[in-house]
Amino acid sequence: MFTGLVEETGKIASLKKADSSLYITVQCSKVLDGLKIGDSIAINGACQTVIEFTQDSFTVFASCETLSVTTFSSFKEGQIVNLERTLRLCDRLDGHLVSGHVDGTAIITKIVKSGDTTEFTLDVPSELVSQMVKKGSVTVDGISLTIAAINNKEITIAVIPHTLKSTNLAYLKVNDRVNIETDMIGKYVEKYLLSNDNINKTSNISIDLLERNGFV
Repeated sequence: MFTGLVEETGKIASLKKADSSLYITVQCSKVLDGLKIGDSIAINGACQTVIEFTQDSFTVFASCETLSVTTFSSFKEGQIVNLERTLRLCDRLDGHLVSGHVDGTAIITKIVKSGDTTEFTLDVPSELVSQMVKKGSVTVDGISLTIAAINNKEITIAVIPHTLKSTNLAYLKVNDRVNIETDMIGKYVEKYLLSNDNINKTSNISIDLLERNGFV
């Protein structure tokens, strides 16, 4: 489990293909503190298992499944990526609960400066937009962000200068693809509402009932 608060950015030092999978070595510093073989690190929001490490890098093995649902297949050596170690139970939860299981990818369609903030507009798959709400949380390349607006399949996120400077967002351009993980609570709510037990169920709750009890 993660929080979506990027601890540091790293640089992809090497990429080695292995059949339909990929060995990825990332040069970094902070996330290496106390690191052990088998530990998990989120790379651009995708939870990966450390298989080896040195004083200034770590290596993971990205499976064909990971390559099919993330942006990892388009990685290039020298690329800047977001890194976060797993959440400890004693830590403060300053972002939101992030599983590290990427749901899909989105394409950046617009980047606009608005005062001190930078607004990114993303074209998101329709099956993921249904799990999003305005002012709700979304994870973009491992960064916990708030959705400022939703327009059909497009969402807009407003990024403050600190987040822009301390993540890979500063290096992204229009038409770049990013990893998306929707809010965990939204997934459960959607599944409950679409379950067979609820599709044909008639509710006894009405506007009149809500008004009489002070909810409206």
